[in-house]
Amino acid sequence: MSLRKPASGGGAGASPARQAVLSRFFQSAGSLKSTSSPTGVAERPGPDSDSVAPPASTLQPQLPQHVVAEVDRSKKRTLENDGPVKKKARIVQEKEVQSHSVLSGNPEPRKCLRTRSVLKSLERLKEFCCDSALPQNRVQREPLQEKFAVLPKCTDFDAISLLHAKNAVSSKDSKSQTGQKGSYQNLQKISDSKPPNKRTKSVYTPLELQYIEMKQQQKDAILCVECGYKYRFFGEDAEIAAQELNIYCHLDHNFMTASIPTHRLFVHLRRLVAKGYKVGVVKQTETAALKAIGENRSSLFSRKLTALYTKSTLIGEDVNPLAQLDDAINIDEIMTDTSTSFLLCICEDKENVKDKKKGNIFIGIVGVQPATGEVVFDGFQDSAARAELETRLLSLQPVELLLPSCLSEQTEALVHRATTASVRDDRIRVERMDNMYFEYSHAFQVITEFYAKDVVDTKGPQSFSGVINLEKPVICSLAAIIKYLREFNLEKVLSKPKNFKQLSGEMEFMTINGTTLRNLEILQNQTDMKTKGSLFWVLDHTKTSFGRRKLKKWVTQPLLKSREINARLDAVSEVLHSESSVFGQIENHLCKLPDIERGLCSIYHKKCSTKEFFLILKTLYHLKSEFQALIPAVNSHVQSKWLQSFILEVPELLSPVEHYLKILNEQAAKIGDKTELFKDLFDFPLIKKRKDEIQGVTDKIQTHLQEIRKILKNPSAQYVTVSGQEFMIEIKNSAVTYIPTDWIKVGSTKAVSRFHSPFIVENYRHLNQLREQLVLDCNAAWLDFLENFGEHYYSLCKAVHHLATVDCIFSLAKVAKQGNYCRPTLQKERKIIIKNGRHPVIDVLLREQGQYVPNSTNLSGDSERVMIITGPNMGGKSSYMKQVALITIMAQVGSFVPAEEATVGIVDGIFTR
Repeated sequence: MSLRKPASGGGAGASPARQAVLSRFFQSAGSLKSTSSPTGVAERPGPDSDSVAPPASTLQPQLPQHVVAEVDRSKKRTLENDGPVKKKARIVQEKEVQSHSVLSGNPEPRKCLRTRSVLKSLERLKEFCCDSALPQNRVQREPLQEKFAVLPKCTDFDAISLLHAKNAVSSKDSKSQTGQKGSYQNLQKISDSKPPNKRTKSVYTPLELQYIEMKQQQKDAILCVECGYKYRFFGEDAEIAAQELNIYCHLDHNFMTASIPTHRLFVHLRRLVAKGYKVGVVKQTETAALKAIGENRSSLFSRKLTALYTKSTLIGEDVNPLAQLDDAINIDEIMTDTSTSFLLCICEDKENVKDKKKGNIFIGIVGVQPATGEVVFDGFQDSAARAELETRLLSLQPVELLLPSCLSEQTEALVHRATTASVRDDRIRVERMDNMYFEYSHAFQVITEFYAKDVVDTKGPQSFSGVINLEKPVICSLAAIIKYLREFNLEKVLSKPKNFKQLSGEMEFMTINGTTLRNLEILQNQTDMKTKGSLFWVLDHTKTSFGRRKLKKWVTQPLLKSREINARLDAVSEVLHSESSVFGQIENHLCKLPDIERGLCSIYHKKCSTKEFFLILKTLYHLKSEFQALIPAVNSHVQSKWLQSFILEVPELLSPVEHYLKILNEQAAKIGDKTELFKDLFDFPLIKKRKDEIQGVTDKIQTHLQEIRKILKNPSAQYVTVSGQEFMIEIKNSAVTYIPTDWIKVGSTKAVSRFHSPFIVENYRHLNQLREQLVLDCNAAWLDFLENFGEHYYSLCKAVHHLATVDCIFSLAKVAKQGNYCRPTLQKERKIIIKNGRHPVIDVLLREQGQYVPNSTNLSGDSERVMIITGPNMGGKSSYMKQVALITIMAQVGSFVPAEEATVGIVDGIFTR
């Protein structure tokens, strides 16, 4: 019978070193409790015990391999140092404990005792490890945490840990902590916190300080800051950009940051603006060469906010890049936004509230579409239901609302309904301004200052008096919208009050309120709020974006004067039945046009690129030439005087374009090179002077080449240019010893080395400064050139409106031809007689099946004035009633109607429940 020695991997009797290792990796489980023995001594099993302690895996998770190796090594060292005396003492002690437990009458299994012993040892070792931690880790941190808890955060987000915020403590506060000075320094070392910036004496970097200063001025905008070849977001802006743009966001110094490449700015700008954000673009205003000779050569690049964008102000070269000038289709896809982009300002007259309890109030609105230059206004008395305001909201479909901070409950409820309704997660953006800007006294002062410059003109007093005579809420709305657009440098669109249009001309257009627009599905269907399935979708076969916008106005504003209606019907009839090729040629010219209405407005605001400007001018010049060639054919073949006048006026209105096109250099405009943009510099003396200076320095450097050849004794030596570095002398490495010592080595390869002589270094630096100054001078000349071109803006816009009207006539003619429509007869008598009429939308949707059953209608003021429609569910009652209303609207728009015959009396309004 041989005695077994304890195995090297002994179970419960693990050494203190092993328990210390275990305590480093595991926390004590709340569900496991150790029970001390009666004698207070840790119970350990003897080596000859038959019972074996449960393996470690039953008590603790499996240890990693490197930990197991450490445990084994520590155990071996413990066994070697213990000696036989300690082993015998342990055995005797354990036997005494066992006998004591038997005598007490409370015997416990050895397995349970071993388990309790192990847990007891673990807890004691953990306490020992915590108590014997390093001094710098045992510092009482509660006073410091309380100190830092009241400090202002150095960032706008909560993701940065408290250790980074500790750097914001002032030096006085740190000195006051005398008892904790050494421990505080150790804590800083452990946290790897960064010391304050030496240059700014702050925890922020210079770029972060610059961002904070700009953010204070634009707190409600997401700022894109230009940093070299990319745009960066900081703080909360970076987190928003990361979420909305699906880009990476990380911590850099004190702020979260994200970045996008410069050439993708327009894509990400549009995505952020579409989500309803206001986005600001901050660009560098200094260049490296000019900064090198300035007084602030060692400071940060200066930057400033160059543009702000929202849904209604999305104008400029940052958001409208033109990839290829010669491909009109691609350009049209890039820069065309067919939806309206109205900014609508609403103001209530709170001084004159007669029925305040009932909710009746007088409201003034001003709507601006900066992208097209259209301005509308209106003042009206509205009921508590705000039906009139809802009608104008549905008609204009604004993308942005400018509101005072406080409105009536009824108006706030309508705004809430309008802004929560979304299509493809595209909601109306709401901008609030202080009520002070909507007060009449303040508004009158703003209007007077804004239009004061026009009073000097001959037509100025008339236009100014026209503005002052508007209703007070309209003037307040106009003043607020002027202040808001100044932020975007777009207030110029409001400078000509004679171009303002009143929205509700009761004697000019049919009354169609918001409920009718929605129930008759004139602009969008009621299922998914899209255009398909609406009356506008049926009539829209336009070729241009500006024609589509014009047709949308026609559909929502049917005419009341039979003379104007018949003029449109005559034009549609002539296009439909004419055998001349002149209309086909005009339609082909319209198919190739980009959105020149938006392009002209971008030029007017001086926010266009050279590529966009050249595209618009080239397009308009071709239109002028093509329509000029069509004048004889139009005079002989077009019988409609109304249509003929529009076509013949276009060449005359576009005549100023040719002069400006001759000034521009086509190749420079395509690549955006403003230094070579102008062919003749006679009208640009500053640019000519700067180019002469550059040429003089270049000649000096070329003359210096003769001296270099003499120094190197190489008559064939030439300047080389590598990676944009010019005027370098290339020498083989075997002949470098012949180079003068004062020459500066610029670069080298295995075979050659490249140098600049001191003369070249000085003059090359001067040359780069002149080149960058030339760029600045050319930018200034470019803006003056656009300002000069802007004088012809309204005449060119008139030509575009003529083209849009022609496009709408072609669209209505195409609809009439495809649907086999008839020309309606307009009368002043009160009657609606329709023979075999069809619902225009359902007729198109079911055209392939041909299942729609036509219906007739006979209403007259003298006989049948009312019809009561009865029938089963899904029997077509609503479709029949909508059919009559839609045919009436189409007739007064000037379109043919889906019927065999139709006689319609002029209707001044349509209402639905």
